Amino acid sequence: MRTILLAILVGIPLAWHLGLTAVTYYDAGRIGLEPATKWAAITFCVPLFGFFIYLFERSELSYDPETDPYRGNNFNIHPSRADDTPLPSRGKDRPATEEENESDHPD
Repeated sequence: MRTILLAILVGIPLAWHLGLTAVTYYDAGRIGLEPATKWAAITFCVPLFGFFIYLFERSELSYDPETDPYRGNNFNIHPSRADDTPLPSRGKDRPATEEENESDHPD
């Protein structure tokens, strides 16, 4: 009974780990994320988290800056919040503080 339990507790996670490594190796070569052996090694050496690192890196391949709503802007405001009171700006149009006034006009 102990042998079967040990085989289940070790064998199933090991099979998943090797399966994720094989999928990473195959997919990295297919989509052109070279070298595929590097990504398979990362997935193998860092169990489970290595696979998620690969997935995040893979998602960067499909980034299109033309469709990025945050490109070139500090932030976007959701239309439902557009009528809220704006936050004070840090730009040139903000009123100067007393410290800034003193440093601009030393006596």
